[in-house]
Amino acid sequence: MRKFLRVGLIPLAILLISSCVSNEKIIYLQNLEENPPISEDSLISYEIPEYRLQYNDIVDVNVQTIEQLIENGFNGGGPPVGNQQMQVAGQSGGDIYYMTGYTVDNNGNIRLPIVGEVNVENKTIDEARVAIEERLKAFVKTELYVKVKLGGIRYSALGEFRRPGKFVVLQDRMTIFEAIANAGDLSPVAKRDEILLIRQYPNGTKLHKIDLLDRHIVESPFYFIQPNDQIYAEPMKVREIGAGENAAQSIALVISAITALALVLNLINR
Repeated sequence: MRKFLRVGLIPLAILLISSCVSNEKIIYLQNLEENPPISEDSLISYEIPEYRLQYNDIVDVNVQTIEQLIENGFNGGGPPVGNQQMQVAGQSGGDIYYMTGYTVDNNGNIRLPIVGEVNVENKTIDEARVAIEERLKAFVKTELYVKVKLGGIRYSALGEFRRPGKFVVLQDRMTIFEAIANAGDLSPVAKRDEILLIRQYPNGTKLHKIDLLDRHIVESPFYFIQPNDQIYAEPMKVREIGAGENAAQSIALVISAITALALVLNLINR
């Protein structure tokens, strides 16, 4: 029986221990050997692409006349969006701007009160503001102040996230690491060097592979996520094997396997 245990469990122990997830596979922003190193105090320049509105985006439009600005102050126009409303919307998986904003339809238009349809497809936020102002001038003769904002960043986190789901973040820009942190970070068995980013473009959708272990991600065009991005994290092979995610878990599995096999053999030999 001892010989059987020795022959059968040694390969099992080697398999389990070798299947542990090493630090090199989970540490973000490493200086990889195949790329020029980037030191911690280096100034990394990047160009933030100016986002252009697309189908299914939601924009928040606030229009005030000069009289309203004087009477109510700069922040007096439009319904306030309170923290309690945002918390309720976030907890329920909802979107506060879905009810108060204007959605870009499949023709690239938003439909505003009185003005009607305004085409904003492939326009920047500032260009959309100018287009709305031009349409409003036909109806209002007084001076106007038009404020147009993107109704938050919507994205989905799928696969090996600690808290996968669909998220809405009320800010103008967001890095991919902020998006991952917002989804509870990746699990230890996620393939951080093969993250799949599904991005929407005016003419369709593209799939991009991203390596989060590489420090050069900071200067890539995918460092900042865009509205409607989908981030998919694939599991490592260790998930299929069912081994531990670290050495302690693997050793516990080996001990459990030895104990179970010894009990079985003991019952057989009785």
